[in-house]
Amino acid sequence: MKLDQYLQELTAAKREVLLGRDTADPLHEAFASKRVVHAGLIGGPIPQAEQQRAYQKALGRPADLNRQHALYIHIPFCQTKCLYCGFYQNASRQDVEDAYVKALLGEIQVEAKSSQMEKTAIDCVFIGGGTPTSLSAANAAALLKTIQQSFKLTQNCEVTLEGRIHDLVPEKIETWLQYGVNRISLGVQSFDTTLRQRIGRIDTREEVLKRLQLLKSYDVTVIVDLIYGLPGQTMDMWMRDVQTLAEADVDGMDLYQLNIFPGGPLDKAVKNGVVPPCADIGGQADMYVAARDYLLSEGVERLSLCHWRRTKRERSLYNTMAKAGADVYAFGCGAGGHFGGISWMNQRNLTDYQQDWEKGQKPIMMAGHQVEAELGRVCDGIISDLEKGFVDFRRLLIADSRLEEVEQVLSLWQERGLLVEDLGIYRLTRSGEFWYISLTQSLVECVQVLLDEEAEAPAEEINGRTTDALDEVLAEMLPEANAAKRQELASKIPAAVRMMLRRSSKEKLRNMLAGMPAAMREKMLAKAGV
Repeated sequence: MKLDQYLQELTAAKREVLLGRDTADPLHEAFASKRVVHAGLIGGPIPQAEQQRAYQKALGRPADLNRQHALYIHIPFCQTKCLYCGFYQNASRQDVEDAYVKALLGEIQVEAKSSQMEKTAIDCVFIGGGTPTSLSAANAAALLKTIQQSFKLTQNCEVTLEGRIHDLVPEKIETWLQYGVNRISLGVQSFDTTLRQRIGRIDTREEVLKRLQLLKSYDVTVIVDLIYGLPGQTMDMWMRDVQTLAEADVDGMDLYQLNIFPGGPLDKAVKNGVVPPCADIGGQADMYVAARDYLLSEGVERLSLCHWRRTKRERSLYNTMAKAGADVYAFGCGAGGHFGGISWMNQRNLTDYQQDWEKGQKPIMMAGHQVEAELGRVCDGIISDLEKGFVDFRRLLIADSRLEEVEQVLSLWQERGLLVEDLGIYRLTRSGEFWYISLTQSLVECVQVLLDEEAEAPAEEINGRTTDALDEVLAEMLPEANAAKRQELASKIPAAVRMMLRRSSKEKLRNMLAGMPAAMREKMLAKAGV
């Protein structure tokens, strides 16, 4: 049995990473840590010299009409840098913003005429960041008009603008709504004034509630994000936030677990004593369960394990579709998407992005192949189902009889208190819900072992460890760097890219790192202190 043999051959440490721990306290101890930020698989990397050709080839083919299609547009500006954020790129400045929007509109207009996109129905649009609401009213209007004019949006297309409370002023709100925005997602993170200011948010609790009330006076769907596990956040503070949000007149809410990026500003601030400690993984588990139980008792409807709604206006289409295998057409500095067999991430550096666009090429930083179609469909189904709290083992058997071996993993997790089974449907327990990202990542890796003949699925931590091959190549390039420094350098590589690198041979890794733009490589090395 292929999966059984693979599991037996893993070291004890790797087996624990993949399958978790056998413990009497699964809520707090099922895994050592959250395995990944977002679960999924990525195929092998596309060499830099071939990336433009591969992208243009995919762009020249008609869209897959069996899939749904979404737009993701990235606005890489923020007025302030929040302590916890791993996505901050550039401070807001009007002249820089104007130049960026000009390049962004050009990128959109050219690709919208392609065979892939020209007549393709777009089911949802997500404008993320950064802080998209920081755009001036004029630039927001120009972007939204370009989207409306360039693409075939469906009649019920969900158009989401992500942002912050501080930007909620009538001039901007009216501009957003005039040009098609029908859903606004706000990163409040906490209503507690002291906690907000500790993490770099601007407005007080009173101002947040006042501006939320202003926004709700308009005809638009309003979503609020909260984070649990923030520095110094107690259970009482967290539950006051949840109760405030449940009582507020908003349509939906997202409750997110804090991710601490190694070497990032929050990690350094905690280690240096600048801010109080964050909740450990056990404390985060308790906060998740407390909020979950409270919202269910209040009759708030759960769309997925993180997403809740109070009214039927909230559909959360982008989150749902992106995790169910929809094609995502991505534009802007730092945006990432996938369609036509490729996945890619645009340049994260604003200068590199604009220079690439001025050269008339897609501003790609990294690109890889999507996994084989059958494997992708199966894994998309698993990811989508587990977002809703279950695994349909019957559906897996219908998809491919080889997946029968997956039952040994599901049964193991059932024995450990993470799942309960009923007629082939494995449902997450409360403990399983908290660990669902880790369970999802591990399950799709097991499926990859069974369906991909070349798969090695090395059960490694995405956040904190690297593969032997990558470490060996870094050692060749940087003979003066010790193992700790090489590991720190690898941690600077975006998680999605690290997932792609896991499947690369040493030769491909050598070529990729050697072909990386010098400025990017030097910046990575400098951040790692090498």
